[in-house]
Amino acid sequence: MKPELLFREETHRLIGFCMEIHNEIGKGLNEIVYKDALVVELARAKIPFERERKFEIEYKGVTLAHPYFADFVVWDKIIFEAKAVEKLTGGHMKQVLNYLAAAKLRVGLLVNFGANSLEWKRVIL
Repeated sequence: MKPELLFREETHRLIGFCMEIHNEIGKGLNEIVYKDALVVELARAKIPFERERKFEIEYKGVTLAHPYFADFVVWDKIIFEAKAVEKLTGGHMKQVLNYLAAAKLRVGLLVNFGANSLEWKRVIL
């Protein structure tokens, strides 16, 4: 399967939830509010997810003291990273790529609720 098609329907469904959230509560709120709203949408749709999944980082065979926490892992295969900033940057993309590598997953969805219009990027590792 072509990478750009990997989990395409699933990511489109998530983007739909995000559009609904953005339309309903608008921009300018703290990131945590949008994450809470996404929990409502995912639970109502009975979509399996884990919020703040912990991933440990290894360095030369040693597990480092500070893990990272993905905002969400949805369907046990998509990293979902929410932002509430003016504009997404290359640094946000790199963050999702690093999360995908650590999680050994291939698809991420980076969503920004802070702009006038919902902004999103599918990230493929």
